[in-house]
Amino acid sequence: MLRNKPRPRPRRLDLAPGDTVLVVAGKDRGKTGEILRTLPREGKVVVKGVNILKRHVKAGRRAGGNTAMQGGIVDFEAPLDRSNVMLLCPSCNRPTRIKHIVLENGERALQCRRCGEPYERPRRVEAQ
Repeated sequence: MLRNKPRPRPRRLDLAPGDTVLVVAGKDRGKTGEILRTLPREGKVVVKGVNILKRHVKAGRRAGGNTAMQGGIVDFEAPLDRSNVMLLCPSCNRPTRIKHIVLENGERALQCRRCGEPYERPRRVEAQ
């Protein structure tokens, strides 16, 4: 029986929703935005306000449980490849690569390659 080659394991994304990134390649090069969601299996991220595409939608199509959806042209953010974005360091405010480090208390963290400061993710505060 023939078997296809095994798929390589998807790499863990160092980017997370809420991180600010700079687009370094593609039609939106130079734009910055916040990551809305990550797609680790495909190695892609969705960035707010970047890579906007238009989709022509027929009226009455189901979308998330709504049966009566208005038709027309819908703008949406399409996923970008993770290699086309760079993390913006909050302390030096420049695009940077990241380094994995272990802190004194044993926690793992990310570190900016440019300024050497540990990268702290902005905490999401949910409205209650």
